[in-house]
Amino acid sequence: MRKVVIIILALVLLGGGGYLGYRAFCPECADTGALVLYGNVDIRQVNLAFRDSERIRDVLVEEGDVVEGGQKLAQLKTQRLEAQIKSVQAGVDAQKYMVIQLENGSRPEEIRQARAEERQALAERDLTKRTYDRQSRLLKSGANAQQDLDDALAQYDVAKARYQVAVQNRILMEKGARWEEIASAKASLNRLEADLDVLNVQLAESALYAPTKAVVRSRNLEPGDMASPQSPVFTLGVMDPKWVRTYVPETELGRIKPGMRGFAVADSWPDRRFAGWVGFISSTAEFTPRSVETPELRTSLVYEVRLNVHDPDNELRLGMPVTVHFEPTAEPAMRGGAGD
Repeated sequence: MRKVVIIILALVLLGGGGYLGYRAFCPECADTGALVLYGNVDIRQVNLAFRDSERIRDVLVEEGDVVEGGQKLAQLKTQRLEAQIKSVQAGVDAQKYMVIQLENGSRPEEIRQARAEERQALAERDLTKRTYDRQSRLLKSGANAQQDLDDALAQYDVAKARYQVAVQNRILMEKGARWEEIASAKASLNRLEADLDVLNVQLAESALYAPTKAVVRSRNLEPGDMASPQSPVFTLGVMDPKWVRTYVPETELGRIKPGMRGFAVADSWPDRRFAGWVGFISSTAEFTPRSVETPELRTSLVYEVRLNVHDPDNELRLGMPVTVHFEPTAEPAMRGGAGD
């Protein structure tokens, strides 16, 4: 009996010592109230493609290069586009002068010419009227034939019509273009300017720029290749922020909030903290993926959580396992804030 008691006491002492050693060498497992999760680094990727189809003229960066936001990465050939722009620009200039001409109306010289033509037509009308009257008197006295009178009448009618045309032409010259004609000319000008704007946008989009600071992960096309919207030229990895995909057990879900502060620790830098904030919490549960190690049973329901972390030196790599810590007093943080 005494041997049994001694054995039980020895087991208790060994268990207590093992627990204390476990607490000493695994501080993250201590009951501090902090939430510890495990996950992997995921990198935000950007696939950059040209909007239009054309042959590539220049590719300016290599794989592994770090590029800044707004940096030019590639350039399409633009000879045909520049020729189209010149053609449309000439049409715009011509239409602008047409609008100016209509708005200014007739020149004083044109108005004086119209008035002179009206006076000339009036003189011809009066002359043919006198000729017709004279032929009419001669016909009554028997000095000429009926044909002469008919010819004089026809000339008089033609002169009257010409005079009316001259009068109307003078009125048009004095009044200038109608407002409908001016509006139509302006609408045509607007259409041509819109066409020119589209071409200028296409010219601007013939160059490919980095949307943000990133690293070139792959260079997919080379000079001379035909670019298209369906064929990315580069795949960029956004350097900062990155995000960690982890999973929280259903029993701990209430301790996670959007914007909540936390930090990630990688095995390569055990003393380094990569500060971040919760950017996404899944609304649906799933079973724990095989690639995630947690103290919970694998059949437990978990929710995906993404922690956005700052990594300005680009030290975290795609797929790198990390440990995520959430302090119990952590408050929601502003996304993207310095020092988060």
